[in-house]
Amino acid sequence: MNREHALSSLRSPSEPLDILVIGGGATGLGTAVDAATRGHKVALIEQSDFAKGTSSRSTKLVHGGVRYLRQGNVSLVLEALRERGFLYRNAPHLVRDQAFVIPNYRWWEGPFYGVGMKVYDALAGRLGLAPSRNLSREQTIERIPTIETKGLTGGVIYHDGQFDDSRLAINLAQTAAAHGAVIANYLKCIQLLKTENGQICGVLAEDQETGEQFEILAKAVVNATGVFADSLRMLDDPKANAIISASQGIHIVLPKRFLPNDAAIMVPKTDDGRVLFAVPWHDRVVVGTTDTPLASHSLEPRALSSERDFIMQHAAKYLEHDPQPEDVLSVYAGLRPLVKSGDSSDTAALSRDHTILISDSGLLTVTGGKWTTYRRMAEDVVDHVEILSGIEEDACKTKTLSIAGSTREPISASNLSPYGSAAQAIETLIEKDPRAAAALHPRLPYQQAEVLHHARNEMARTVEDVLARRTRALLLDARAAIEAAPLVARMLASELQKDQAWIDDQVASFIELANGYDFMHPSSTS
Repeated sequence: MNREHALSSLRSPSEPLDILVIGGGATGLGTAVDAATRGHKVALIEQSDFAKGTSSRSTKLVHGGVRYLRQGNVSLVLEALRERGFLYRNAPHLVRDQAFVIPNYRWWEGPFYGVGMKVYDALAGRLGLAPSRNLSREQTIERIPTIETKGLTGGVIYHDGQFDDSRLAINLAQTAAAHGAVIANYLKCIQLLKTENGQICGVLAEDQETGEQFEILAKAVVNATGVFADSLRMLDDPKANAIISASQGIHIVLPKRFLPNDAAIMVPKTDDGRVLFAVPWHDRVVVGTTDTPLASHSLEPRALSSERDFIMQHAAKYLEHDPQPEDVLSVYAGLRPLVKSGDSSDTAALSRDHTILISDSGLLTVTGGKWTTYRRMAEDVVDHVEILSGIEEDACKTKTLSIAGSTREPISASNLSPYGSAAQAIETLIEKDPRAAAALHPRLPYQQAEVLHHARNEMARTVEDVLARRTRALLLDARAAIEAAPLVARMLASELQKDQAWIDDQVASFIELANGYDFMHPSSTS
């Protein structure tokens, strides 16, 4: 992917696009992939970086949703389990089988959850992973040696998927580009263009790096902006009713010693009715999540003090050694774009299904859903767009489409494993310049060659792009990421032909942002 080439193509088109997608998160990127593989002329623009918002702040799970099964939403669970199977097959370098243990502390929990997980297995059908089974107390402790043993009677083990969300987003962008889509980050829609009869025919876009503005014409425009969907809908129609109810979920990241084996913990019902996970991830442990209604939202949400306390208390409840604030390596918050249901103020009860709306002017808005079902959402969107805009209809091809990086070949260097088949390109950089093998930071599992790869092949434009999303440094250790920022800024400046003033600004901006991920820093709470 090359941003300059993408901008040049958008500035000087030979004809209007078939589809313009606004929003570079899971849904928008999936839509661009689906549309491009059907042969449509498609472009995607994102006001910030790919997966900047919700799509890089998940629990890192590709799952059917045990909670939704308990709520009786069998259709959503069926769809998600089917999509889990497709993603496990199409992106094997990023999606893996993860064992989960449900600890039992009451006599009835073993048979109750045991039966429930057998139903979960059955719904997955031929796309299922390993079967669930009941565990004795001893077997539970063997799988989770750091589990709280007081009152423990046994457990239930089942299997779901785990992945790296922002790495998948980058691979989806690459997949779309490989099939002819034009993809650009830091390009913002500032106005919707309309014909004389009021139908949307494109957008006025602004390059967030230079301030340059230009028109992009398209037969159909898709609003895939997540929690910001209402803002674009009201740009189309100031009288449009808001449909999004944002719900915040936060996670803390702990050292691996809190969950040293390969199994995760799943607590089916916490005090607020949510499912709580403690999941091994990149040699760390991710613990979450909350479900807090928010009246407003931003690109950089912050954990509330009450949410931080909730997660720490529940982590202490299920782990033998209670984590202390100084143990927390990072804390991050994400927003779910839930679709309003009447006057409900309980975001836990709002729809997790996706919703598609088409305005009088032809703006198609897609929102809701979750990472696991991104492909199905995209298929639904493009089906609607083909009918709406009159472009040639074609069948969806993404059920069996290999995503960029897809490989089942083992990759010896663990830090390069998430790149899949692209790991070879980074190894080649190191062969050409052995100095590029040096670590970014002693406490981070990344090499300097990765930064070069991000700038040259993954459209990384800022220190944040590299340390938050191309690598996961900011989530793995916020303080180490801050310390690595000056080196990353200098390397990017060399690649992007930037000066010292740019370097200084990048470092200062990243430190300000990263302080919000440092559990011990005052700015990490909103």
